[in-house]
Amino acid sequence: MTPTRGNFSEYWLEQLLAVKGDVQFVLVYPPGERRRTVGDPRVKSLTSPYKGEMMQRFIGLLNVDGDFVLALDDDDYVHPDIAESVQTYFDKFPHSLVLRLMQERVPIEQVDDMRRPWQPIPRVETLEVAARRNGNEVPILQEVPIAPLKKHFDWRYLIWPFMSRTDDCGPHIENFNNKVWRNDRLQQVLPDLAKTTILWGVLTWIPRSGFDRLMGLYLQGYYYYRCSRVVGHWMPEPAQIRFTLVDPAQKPPRFHVLSDVLLIKRFPQYGYFWNLFFNKLSYVPRIFAKMLRQKTKR
Repeated sequence: MTPTRGNFSEYWLEQLLAVKGDVQFVLVYPPGERRRTVGDPRVKSLTSPYKGEMMQRFIGLLNVDGDFVLALDDDDYVHPDIAESVQTYFDKFPHSLVLRLMQERVPIEQVDDMRRPWQPIPRVETLEVAARRNGNEVPILQEVPIAPLKKHFDWRYLIWPFMSRTDDCGPHIENFNNKVWRNDRLQQVLPDLAKTTILWGVLTWIPRSGFDRLMGLYLQGYYYYRCSRVVGHWMPEPAQIRFTLVDPAQKPPRFHVLSDVLLIKRFPQYGYFWNLFFNKLSYVPRIFAKMLRQKTKR
C-alpha cells in the first residue's frame, strides 16, 4: 500500500510490479490528482476524499484485501521474492503481529546502488531464532520485543523537555512503514483509531502527517494485553527493502507531536507515550525555525 501524488518513476513502478506471487498493489492519490494508468489488474488505484498523508494511508489500509500488509513510500524498493518469505514466516509464526524486514539505506549521492541486483533472501524455515544478533555468523531471525510501553513517565520532561530520551533504544519498533503486518489484526484497530480522532462531539483531529509512527505504536498499544514479550521477528541480511537516505535538513517540516496527541488520548496509561509526546513537543520551536529557513530560501 502506497500513498502517492503519481510522480513516481517508471523504474519504481516496474520494480514494484516485478514482485512475484499472489499480491495486490494499492495506490492512494490525494484529491485533485490525476491517477496514472497502470495496465496491471493487481493494481488498485484510489483517491482519498481529503488531503494529507494520514488520510491517504488510512484510506489505503481500509481497502487492502491481502492477508498481510506492507506500507511503502513511492521511492521505496522491495525485493521481488518477498511474498514467499512473508507467507512462510507467518505459517511458521501464526501468532506474530509483525515481520520486520531488513533495510538498506542508500546515500542519495550513491543512488545508482538502488538498481543493484537483489541478493537471495535466506529461507525462513531454516533460520534459527535468537534474542540478539551479537555478531552471529549464521543468519538468524531476531526477536522483536514489544515497545516498552509501561515505562514510567519521566517527570523531568515537565521541567526540561529537551533532554534526550533513553527509553527508545533497543530492537523494538515504533514505525509502521517497511514492515509486514497481519491484516486481520490491522483491520480490528482501524475503527478504534477512527473513534480516537473524535475529540468532542463533532470536533475531529486528523493530523496531516506522522501516521507512520502513530500506526506502529497504536497497534502495539492496542494489542499489549494480548502480546507476549515478542511481537514478531527481524529478518537477517541481505536487505529486502531499499530506500535513499536524504539529508534531514532537506525534508519538509513535520510536527510529529500532533499525531502523538492521539496516542496519549487513547492510551494515557502508558508512560512511554507521555515521554514521547513531551520530548517531541520540545522540537516544535526548531521545526518552526526550519519552516522559516526553507521559506526564506524559496
